[in-house]
Amino acid sequence: MPTSPPLTFLHPAWFAIPMGLCGLSLAWHRAQALMGEMAGGIALVVGLAALVAYLVLAGAALLRLQRHPQAWRDDLAHPVRHAFVAAIPIGLMLLATVAVALLGPEVLAQGGPLPGLVDTAWWAGSLGQFGVTLWLLSRWWNGNKPGGLHWPVLTPVLIVPVVGNVLAPLAGVPLGHVEWAAAQFGLGLLFWPVVLVLLLVRMATQGMWPQRLLPAHFILVAPPAVIGVALLQFGAPALLAWGCWGIALFSFLWAGAQARQLAALPFGVTHWGLSFPLAAFAALTLSLAEAQGLLSVLAPLLLALASLVILALLLGTWRGLRQGTLLAPEPVAAIQPVGTLGA
Repeated sequence: MPTSPPLTFLHPAWFAIPMGLCGLSLAWHRAQALMGEMAGGIALVVGLAALVAYLVLAGAALLRLQRHPQAWRDDLAHPVRHAFVAAIPIGLMLLATVAVALLGPEVLAQGGPLPGLVDTAWWAGSLGQFGVTLWLLSRWWNGNKPGGLHWPVLTPVLIVPVVGNVLAPLAGVPLGHVEWAAAQFGLGLLFWPVVLVLLLVRMATQGMWPQRLLPAHFILVAPPAVIGVALLQFGAPALLAWGCWGIALFSFLWAGAQARQLAALPFGVTHWGLSFPLAAFAALTLSLAEAQGLLSVLAPLLLALASLVILALLLGTWRGLRQGTLLAPEPVAAIQPVGTLGA
């Protein structure tokens, strides 16, 4: 039987790599108040790595679309992989956010080609993410028909396209697009509890999703962490951000209860689901550390944890590519309703 070329398996979940690197760059940038200029230098290096990773993946994705269009159509029809399409525009928004943070308001205010490029990237990512959200939620109207809201669709991965809109203010506010950033932020804020309820209903009535999606549990940390940072960006009272921090902390510990099972899993691209949530939680903690002495101790620890995890993910990805275990067919897991398990 002929085997498919590795490029066919470069599904959109790979764009979680630049997402995680962008999140880590932003976290290190926020660490400058505690750690000085060294943190800013690390943020720059990691931000450049995120840019390179995104450009390489974008080029490979375009080549895949040209050579293997059916693979792309399969991704759009897949109950889990289709949600990762949002990682493409989200990556653009995050790259723009990293650029805004590293360039600073003075450079942005001067105008010119570079600030214009950053602004264009943010708009492309923001509108692209809004469009992906509309496309995905429009599929829910199909009900029991193909593409509708079936049980296999309800995994933590669904948070990526639906709640990813809360990222808009991180760069949208400094770039001067406050109104649109607030509108898109509201979209993510609305559907965050909706997705959580759907996930709990699925767990209660149908059981858990496949084991290989265990790393996606940490995606639950990302929405409250990003919302907290965004609220501070809007100038909201710090107590609201503290409320988000509490939810993020609980989500972190809740997902961390699965650490032993997670460590036993063979490495896969889904492990990158750990990266951005950990970095976002570290970034929010660093943002609040100036007002709370205890967090000035906890924040560097969370930053170190996010950095070590992402370093391990990079090494695991490099090893998997060399050994040929990543760009390969996924294992097929049977998803059965709870009522049929004992049959």
